[in-house]
Amino acid sequence: MRAPAMLRCAAAAAALAALLLAAAAPAAGFYLPGVAPNDFAKGDQLQVKVNKLTSIKTQLPYTYYSLPFCKPATIVDSAENLGEVLRGDRIENSPYVFQMREPKMCQIVCKVTITEKEAKELKEKIEDEYRVNMILDNLPLVVPVTRQDKNTVAYQGGYHVGVKGQYAGSKDEKYFIHNHLTFTVKYHKDDDSELSRIVGFEVQPYSVKHQVDDKWNGVNTRLTTCDPHANKFVTSSETPQEVEAGKDIIFTYDVRFEDSEIKWASRWDTYLLMTDDQIHWFSIVNSLMIVLFLSGMVAMIMLRTLYRDISRYNQLETQEEAQEETGWKLVHGDVFRPPTNSDLLCVYVGTGVQFFGMLLVTMIFAVLGFLSPSNRGGLMTAMLLVWVLMGLLAGYSSSRLYKMFKGSEWKKITLQTAFLFPGIAFVIFFILNALIWGEKSSGAVPFTTMFALVLLWFGISVPLVFVGSYLGFKKPAMEPPVKTNKIPRQIPEQAWYMNPVFTILIGGILPFGAVFIELFFILTSIWLHQFYYIFGFLFLVFVILIITCAEITIVLCYFQLCSEDYMWWWRSYLTSGSSALYLFLYAGFYFFTKLQITKLVSGILYFGYMLLASYAFFVLTGTIGFCACFWFTRLIYSSVKID
Repeated sequence: MRAPAMLRCAAAAAALAALLLAAAAPAAGFYLPGVAPNDFAKGDQLQVKVNKLTSIKTQLPYTYYSLPFCKPATIVDSAENLGEVLRGDRIENSPYVFQMREPKMCQIVCKVTITEKEAKELKEKIEDEYRVNMILDNLPLVVPVTRQDKNTVAYQGGYHVGVKGQYAGSKDEKYFIHNHLTFTVKYHKDDDSELSRIVGFEVQPYSVKHQVDDKWNGVNTRLTTCDPHANKFVTSSETPQEVEAGKDIIFTYDVRFEDSEIKWASRWDTYLLMTDDQIHWFSIVNSLMIVLFLSGMVAMIMLRTLYRDISRYNQLETQEEAQEETGWKLVHGDVFRPPTNSDLLCVYVGTGVQFFGMLLVTMIFAVLGFLSPSNRGGLMTAMLLVWVLMGLLAGYSSSRLYKMFKGSEWKKITLQTAFLFPGIAFVIFFILNALIWGEKSSGAVPFTTMFALVLLWFGISVPLVFVGSYLGFKKPAMEPPVKTNKIPRQIPEQAWYMNPVFTILIGGILPFGAVFIELFFILTSIWLHQFYYIFGFLFLVFVILIITCAEITIVLCYFQLCSEDYMWWWRSYLTSGSSALYLFLYAGFYFFTKLQITKLVSGILYFGYMLLASYAFFVLTGTIGFCACFWFTRLIYSSVKID
């Protein structure tokens, strides 16, 4: 018996992944672009770059210079890749310039007199707990925070724009800006030369109301509040700088250099330190228990029940006995009857295969370390490009299934495959982007990037879907192992527990249960701006998800066929696909229990993006379930003798 085309498509995706990895193998000898180490001699200039302002309360990023901070003579925008732009990163130069291993104290950056409008904006950003993100030598700025319970240091990305507080003896809430930054640059010195590499970039922010000693003389002004000549340094925010319209704010900084034992290759470890990998192992064990339970059921069905059924069906000698047959053999004349809306099923299966290929290739690259967080936006760029290339598999698998259903208009099915899912995703994305744009946030995707996305879709993805469809339709149609009767058989009345809605909803629980702990970490990394870099765990969970979806669908499909209901096509897709419903419900639970989002626009953004993610999850899990069921039905019906 020939292997079904759907599974061959999955195998083709794996083969493509292997091919891409083989092509990438020579890259092991050198550093990836943008990740090569920089060596600095003493006195070399270090240029600090500024990135977006971020808040977990609003989820709306803003550019650094949208607030009245000190500006360099000319603002230069760093070239961002596609993934960075989609993430809302806007990297620009800053007036903070250091000299390698040359400490500086009480350096004045500039003096700013803030207007009524600027004071209002600063207060809003402080209220929403916005953080300032900076970058030095591709390392993001962190604030070390000592944990009370464990006596360990945790790192938070970026420092707060300011804080809310009250003066002693007053009940009025005031807003204070962090205008003095104490930077610590950690470096690892080469034993053989004077060169060193940067391995850490930390800051302690303070709010200080600076006093001028005599008169203002630009960056050379002497301050009474911070004077290295008088050994007076900023170590606390005892006299903070209040945000008030018409008042001057003097921005200052210190920079210290600290020799570190950390080597350049492991400088990201502090950022990626997983303090709770026990929870990940618990997640894996939990998922494996579900898989073992399901595997036991599948093994029992396959080995005991099916083997018994097949040998009994094949030993029926008399016509009378054959007429009394029951169970799944009874529906052999209808089991491969094309379903209603078969075109739509072909489209969804094709899109699911495209998703499967994209996730498999991206995850293999990530596990091998090609998509490290130091390569900002790399993961998103890779996913988009691989998705576009996988259009070939989408077209191939949808047209193979369509031809099996005796379809003849392959161009129609190709257009639907090329436009249905990407079209819906693009419309949702466009509406959400319009909302972000309305908030004047830097997270809004510019028109040029939008055009680049459309170009990727129409210029590469659509033609590849057509090529795949053409190749798939040229091949001879897959023949079902049994002939289909001309007149459909009547389905007997089903027990309440075999109701389609009930079995579909039950079927989604186990695949969701296998991934929901890992899902918590993924949501945290996206919405609470933390690094996610445990792709090894994620790959294991992905494999477990595939097995769980396949097994639960096979088990429920077998029960359905035994109760003489042959309408399994859509039901197999929806059974495992219904796990997406639980994913969306969990996203709602996460929103109300873990996030502090208060703005309506931010709430709409969250649920909009989670709806899109759940839709993608539905297509992926549904296809896995369908392919498993398709293989299972072909296998069992090709094993029995039918007159």
